[in-house]
Amino acid sequence: MTELLYYNDAYTRDFDATVTAVDEADGKTRVALDRTAFYPGGGGQPNDEGWLTVDGQRLRVAQVKKEGELVWHTLENTDGGLSSITTGQSVQGTLDWDRRHLLMRTHTAMHVLCGVVWRDYGAQVTGGNMDPGAGRMDFEFASMSKELVGEIEERCNAEIRAAHPVKAQILPREDAFQIPDLIRTKINLLPLGITEIRTIELEGLDLQADGGTHVRNTSEVGRMQVVDYKSKGAINKRIYVEIG
Repeated sequence: MTELLYYNDAYTRDFDATVTAVDEADGKTRVALDRTAFYPGGGGQPNDEGWLTVDGQRLRVAQVKKEGELVWHTLENTDGGLSSITTGQSVQGTLDWDRRHLLMRTHTAMHVLCGVVWRDYGAQVTGGNMDPGAGRMDFEFASMSKELVGEIEERCNAEIRAAHPVKAQILPREDAFQIPDLIRTKINLLPLGITEIRTIELEGLDLQADGGTHVRNTSEVGRMQVVDYKSKGAINKRIYVEIG
C-alpha cells in the first residue's frame, strides 16, 4: 500500500520514500513507493509531475497512476541507468511545485464555481476537466447568456475574495452520505466498494466528496475569469474559466 501524503498535506513538496515494486515494460521503468506526495490524477485533475532521485541520479516523473493500493511513478530518460533498481531502495521525491500549486488553485476555483452555481442556480454538474490555470465545467442549464456568465464570474470572485478556509476530512461512507448534496454530479461516481470518503469543504460555500489537492484558502486562488461558454446539449452548458 502506498501512503498518500497529499491527502493530509497538499503542501508537501519533497519527501523520502522506499521502492516497493519495480516494473519495466515497453522500454519504460516505473516504480511503486511506500509513500508519495505525487497526485496520481483523477476527478478531472491531471497527475503531478516532478523528479525522483535514485542513487544520486535525478529522473523526471512524467506519469503517475494509482492501481489498486499502489501508486506507480513512470520515469523518463532512464537510458538503462536504472537496470539495477530494486525493492527496498531509498529514493527522494520532488514535485514540480509551480505546476502543482497552479493545479491546486485551479481545482479550488472549480469548487468555487460549482458552489456558486449550485447555491444560486440549483444546477448540477454533468462533467468537468482542468489543466494548470484553466478548466471547464458542464452544468444542467436550459439556457445560458453572456449576462448570466458575467454574473456567475462576479459572484465567484466575490467568494474567492471572501477568503473561505478550505478543509479536507476523511469520513466513513455511511457518515459522509448523511451530508446533504454531497454529490453534485449528475451521476454518483463513487464506487460502492469505497468504505471511506474524503470531503473538501470551502467553509460557508461548498462541501463535496473529492480526492484532489487544494489550497488552504480561497483567497489563494486569485481572480477567476470566464473566458468562454458553449451549449453542449438541450440542458447541458459548458463554462470555461482561467485563473490569474
